[in-house]
Amino acid sequence: MTTYKNSRKVSLREIAFSRSGDKGDIANVSLIPYEPEHWEVIREQVTIEMVRDLYAGLVTGEIQRYELPGTRALNFVMHGALGGGIAVSLRVDGHGKAMQSLILEGQVTIPA
Repeated sequence: MTTYKNSRKVSLREIAFSRSGDKGDIANVSLIPYEPEHWEVIREQVTIEMVRDLYAGLVTGEIQRYELPGTRALNFVMHGALGGGIAVSLRVDGHGKAMQSLILEGQVTIPA
């Protein structure tokens, strides 16, 4: 991971936005930086482990991470994330549309 001489910790919501959706019991969460200079920060620091910790108790299956460098985005595919899927889930958000807000609570270190 890159280290910076002068740095500060910020929540992802300060430097990125997110979108999410569903397919059955799979949630799909994307993370896109507002500014191109934050792409490398996000790419290096937002790991599957970080996402697993953020979604602990909500996601029971495998998490896959995909880098989309052309659009400077990360996409996380989370299996076992929606309580069985919209047809059987008792969750308020069976489609996973609000799941994007949780990833934005993650913290990263950026240059000051």
